[in-house]
Parts: sequence; structure tokens; C-alpha cells
Amino acid sequence: MQVLVPITAGSEPVEASVPIDVLRRAGAHVTVAAAAAGAGLLVEAMYGVKIVADANVADCADASYDLVVLAGGLPGAENLGGCAALESIVRRHALKGGLCAAICAAPPLALARWGLLNGVKATAHPAFVDKFPAEVTAVDANVVVDGKVVTSRGPATAMEFAFALVEQLYGKDKVDQIAKAMLVRYEPGYTIKELNPVQWQCSGTPKVLIPLANASEEMEVVTIIDVLRRANADVVVASAEDGLEVAARYGTRIVADVTLDAAAGGGQQFDLIIVPASRNKLLQTFTAAELTDTCVCVRGGQGGMPGATTLGGKEELVGLLKRQAEAKRPYGAIGAATAQVLEPHGLLKGRKATTGASMADPSECENRVVVDGNLITSRSPGTAMELALAAVEKLLGAEAAREVAEALLFV
Repeated sequence: MQVLVPITAGSEPVEASVPIDVLRRAGAHVTVAAAAAGAGLLVEAMYGVKIVADANVADCADASYDLVVLAGGLPGAENLGGCAALESIVRRHALKGGLCAAICAAPPLALARWGLLNGVKATAHPAFVDKFPAEVTAVDANVVVDGKVVTSRGPATAMEFAFALVEQLYGKDKVDQIAKAMLVRYEPGYTIKELNPVQWQCSGTPKVLIPLANASEEMEVVTIIDVLRRANADVVVASAEDGLEVAARYGTRIVADVTLDAAAGGGQQFDLIIVPASRNKLLQTFTAAELTDTCVCVRGGQGGMPGATTLGGKEELVGLLKRQAEAKRPYGAIGAATAQVLEPHGLLKGRKATTGASMADPSECENRVVVDGNLITSRSPGTAMELALAAVEKLLGAEAAREVAEALLFV
């Protein structure tokens, strides 16, 4: 299946990256297209997330697609709606009976603006529902499928939106196959299993380091950056590769802020370091019995290499993490990175942690985020938003986390 996902300055990164990731997991050929004339392929989305597109929208004019997906965000949705080249592509696609999808502000500011929602039931972010013209029937729902149009509400519904698109293209069995391994849960809200509670200390604005390498999980990376920056944290994205551009697991090219060498140099201190996973190969299975002296509640599944292995072999990062632990400052990981980066370097010793969503016992699924003192871990891409909000709560308090969750529609 051929899918077009246009992005532009101010696109909401979670609403773009989650459908891209999930659709590629399903086997779709997704073209990420920059919808800004003369701006090249580098797109700066909301919250400073920099993504390198595969092509420009103008270069996609003669191609045929099975699905076109529009992310929201401001001014992203307005920019998409005002892009004449994109409007031409989507109009032609719709006239041929192609599947159109949009999320957040994009249903009213793009599809409805072009007259493509007339007579259709649709949803949008609550702040933009009143932008629908009278010809559109607004529905209060996370995802609405009406004929050849799929719409959704916002960042926290992006996963449900993405799987609705997979179902339209590939059927329910494909959805079940992918969602199970990701521990997908559509219900809003998050819970923390906290052991040995301590107050996380930060002076003023929290400074957070997110290291990444080729084949890191883009959904985890983008979601964590998005959520923490919404909380006004100073998030430093550091590339463990030779340059700033990193090719994530499902092909999304993310441009980091600095190299890992630069982040580790100069004696910088971070209030939190979170290591994302990569899940390309079989991760060694750990059991509580095997890790009695180091860690309990760690289970393995499919995942871990090469991205997490690359990070685990970086002396600069390992040094940062060890100094972080010695100073009792917070650090953590998600998915396979817990076992591939933290455990080999003694950073789980005497702690409880969680990892490896794909082989999690059903009885353990409520422990999607585990905090043990200054260590925070979580299971999979499907729990990334919960991990990030838990980190916000520990750094800035429950009220700050609630405000961010409300903005995400994760309440």
C-alpha cells in the first residue's frame, strides 16, 4: 500500500510520527513529504522536533496513493491547508475514491477547507470543532470513520487513529498482530508503580538528555521529546552517530540538537536521562531468578539491537549514566534499552524495572511504568506517553503533569 504523509513547519510531531511508524510496521510504503515550497526536506515540527522528509509535496504530484494522512498542530494544519500543491493531490486522490485521513486541527483547517468533508461525519480537536462548516457533522469521538474519510482528535488519540488506518488498509488481524507487541492501550491516563519513593530534585527548568542512534524507536523518541517540551523542560536530543541526522527504526530521519560527545563534554549535568529502545533483533530474555542480585521484574521480548546496543557501547553515555546514578540524579530507559543499556553496566543493581513489552505477562501489564527511587523504566512504544508524563510528574509535580495530559487529550 502506498501512503502519503505530508508534514510542514508546525506539524504536531506525535500526530505525524505515530501513523508513519504504525503504517510502516503494517507493511505500507510511506512517503513523508515536505509541504513547504523551496524549504528543502528538513522540516521543523512543533516543539523543535526536526524531521527530514523523503520528498517534497510537489514531487509527489504524479504519484498514486492508497491513503493520504494529514497531521495537525499549529501552524502546521493551517500550512497544510494553504498548500496548493497538496490540495491538488488530495482532491484528485479523493475524486478517485482514495482514503483520506486527518487528525487534530487538520480535519477543519485542511480537509474541510477544501470541501472534502461536506456531508461527512468527522471529529477534530475540541478547540477546533467549531471551525467545521455547516456541511460537516461534528462527532464527539476519538476516531470517526465515515466512508473514505477517517478523522481523529489529537496527540493522545494518534495511536488509535493509526490503527484505524491499518484496519482500513489491511484488516483487523493486522491491527491485533502489531498492537499486541506494542502493548497498545487506548484508554487515557497513566499510573506509576512507585517503589522506594524519593523526591526528584531539579533547579528551575529541568534539563533532560535523550540520546539516540540509528534504529532507535522513533515513536518513543518523538513522544518523549514532545511531552517533556510541552512541560517546558530543556530537552537535549543527542546523536550517538557521526552526524546529527539519525535514521530511526522505521525510516524516520530525525535531526538531533547536538552530538553525544558534545552533550557529554563540558561537565554538563542533567536532571534526567532517558534512553529509548531499538527493537530490530531478538533481545535476550531475562527472568527474576537470573537477576536476583541485580534486578527483578525485568522480562525480555523482541527488541534491543542495534540502536540500543550502539548506545550501550558508547563510553560517553555510559559515563554520563554512571555519574547520574552516583549523584542520585534520575535516569531511565524504555523497552529493550533497559536490558541492553542499563543492565550490562550495573545500572539496575538492586532495583526493580520493566522492559520487553512483547513477552510481558498479562498479570504485569498494569506496571507499564515503574519508578524505583531515581530509576524510571517502561515497556514499549505503546507506553511512551505514559513514561513521559510520569517523568513530568516526578520532575515538576502532579499538577504540571495533569496540565500536559489535558493538552494531549490524555485524560
